[in-house]
Amino acid sequence: MKKLRIAVNTRLLVPNKLEGIGRFSLETLKRLVLMHPEVDFVFYFDRPVPEEFIFAENVIGKRLFPPARRTFLFDWWFNRSVAKQLKKDQVDLFLSPDGFASMRSDVKQLLVIHDLNFEHFPELLPPKIARYYQDRFPKFARKATRIATVSNFSKADIHRCYNIDLDQIDVVYNGVDNIFSPKSPEEIEAIRAEYAMGEAYFIYVGSINPRKNIVRLLQAFEAYKVQGGSAKMILVGATMWSSGEEAQTLSQMTFAKDLIQLGRMSHEDMSRCLSGALAMTFVPLFEGFGIPAIESFASGVPLICANNSSLPEVVGDAALLVDAENVEQITAAMIRIEKEADFRSELIEKGLQRALRFSWDESAKDLWKSIEKTMNHA
Repeated sequence: MKKLRIAVNTRLLVPNKLEGIGRFSLETLKRLVLMHPEVDFVFYFDRPVPEEFIFAENVIGKRLFPPARRTFLFDWWFNRSVAKQLKKDQVDLFLSPDGFASMRSDVKQLLVIHDLNFEHFPELLPPKIARYYQDRFPKFARKATRIATVSNFSKADIHRCYNIDLDQIDVVYNGVDNIFSPKSPEEIEAIRAEYAMGEAYFIYVGSINPRKNIVRLLQAFEAYKVQGGSAKMILVGATMWSSGEEAQTLSQMTFAKDLIQLGRMSHEDMSRCLSGALAMTFVPLFEGFGIPAIESFASGVPLICANNSSLPEVVGDAALLVDAENVEQITAAMIRIEKEADFRSELIEKGLQRALRFSWDESAKDLWKSIEKTMNHA
């Protein structure tokens, strides 16, 4: 009897450069291949195959050309290289964690479409990327045998924007790594000495791009300092693209010296830095899920969070919600976190309980259920 063979688009599994979709891919796939040794997995990379992502003996890694990092190469990679390899490898299903489909293949396809931010805020992406996504993703969604997404919000959004039957969309929540955990007062003191000269700090974790609302966050931090706030601000994350507004805002800040930019950090260092924070400030304009929110909860760090898109669904009553477009609200939240110790403690406890709802083990199980539904599709 022929073994089930699943091919996976793993082009976003890049060593030391895992953003949200890459993290989802890593955490679910390394569990799936161990949960199902009876299945053969073929991972398709667009760069040299990183051995660290060949998680088990039932995984084969293959490099397909060309590197798919530009819009005109996306079509080439998925519609020529991947389509040809799917046929050659005689696979039963193509799993694409970044939502891209192979339009020239007749293989069953499960696409994970995390969110449709480009439909709602195209002006926050480079124009060429926004146009490409708006043209292709409706076609990908119609091509898919089945779709998975990371929140009920995104499920409803995909249904509404692309007219995909709700029964064809599965919700697979993100999880939180065990590396995120509360630290003792002594550990927090050492962490703050390491990253902020011993002082308390707010933290933002995530990529640096306009959708993440960094400009308003910087403006709120400046206002917080003007009003007597004592903490610093740490930004952790690599710049994906920028309108230049972040740098312009920073150049105009009186308290720029209290802003610490650490860039991309290893997962381990980031988790340590996060756990020493006074609070996480996470106020993006749009999110399909928002992994840093639950990482904050698991770290015992209070969360100031935007009240838009999927975020209220993910954080429940465990965060201090603000209007992401209202700088005064973000500033007031920072001041409240600093001044009200009892409120901070209440948020920490609620956050720790909320974090228990999210597990990468459960994410992998839910993704497998979606794979089974895809395979059973007539």
